[in-house]
Amino acid sequence: MAITVHCDIVSAEENLFSGLVERIVAMGEMGELGIEPGHTPLLTPLRPGPVRVVKQGGKEEIVYVSGGYLEVQPNVVTLLADTAVRAGDLDEAAALEAIKHAEQAIANQNAEFDYTMALSQLAEAAAQLRTIQQIREKLGKR
Repeated sequence: MAITVHCDIVSAEENLFSGLVERIVAMGEMGELGIEPGHTPLLTPLRPGPVRVVKQGGKEEIVYVSGGYLEVQPNVVTLLADTAVRAGDLDEAAALEAIKHAEQAIANQNAEFDYTMALSQLAEAAAQLRTIQQIREKLGKR
């Protein structure tokens, strides 16, 4: 049996996951992080994108987060997300529409245009699509 650590994934809406995990892979502010039992304590902001959770026994689950924080303590890993959605619940058509809308907003700037907001929406929608693609690749390898 593999060594595990307790993990909680929480968003403003719900507690998405709570249980023992062998590994967590997330996109931190400085790049991809691989967290395993015994990892050094850490607190880092998260970028929008997929979080891979390898549960006890090796089963893997992918969760999309729109940002938030990852905290690693000796016996627990906590992921506090702005928004967290099980990857299987993501809507590809909605993500594609959000990308299209954000790109149009950037192309058609006016006096009331918020460039930062449009870029943020574009990055979040692109991260959702990457998460959907990761799931497809994972399912295709089986």
